[in-house]
Amino acid sequence: MNDLDETDLQLLDLLQKDASLTNKEIAFRIHKSVAAVHERIRRLKQGGVIKRVVAVLDRKKINKSLIAFSHVLLNDHSAGTLLQFEQQVIQFPEVMECFQMTGTFDFLLRIATSDMDAYHSFYRNKLATLPNIHTVQSFFVLSETKSDTAYPL
Repeated sequence: MNDLDETDLQLLDLLQKDASLTNKEIAFRIHKSVAAVHERIRRLKQGGVIKRVVAVLDRKKINKSLIAFSHVLLNDHSAGTLLQFEQQVIQFPEVMECFQMTGTFDFLLRIATSDMDAYHSFYRNKLATLPNIHTVQSFFVLSETKSDTAYPL
């Protein structure tokens, strides 16, 4: 779905910033009818532009204070091994994001745990037990300057 017009972009921008807005509130802000807004949102969801609607939580208030970015290098780079790693690592609730990367490492993981002890347990009892892992190099977040979920449109 690459045929987004200016109204779609305005609507998406509003929803990215506050998905709790009602169709009536959106319609008022973009100067369209409620029915038109409803239909556009339905079309954007069906077309996969809007993948899901979620609540963004304060990680510290839910005891997920430690964020690690872990680079993972595998021993084997066959398609089957890469797929197997992806299928296994996405089952771990601590893994918030998993990206296959170019460069020195094969994957970049964003991991959220309560503290260093919880991360150590995750690493030892989950991540390190996966087959074909050659190296894991983790970096821990000291402070968060910007964390946004909205894409610039």
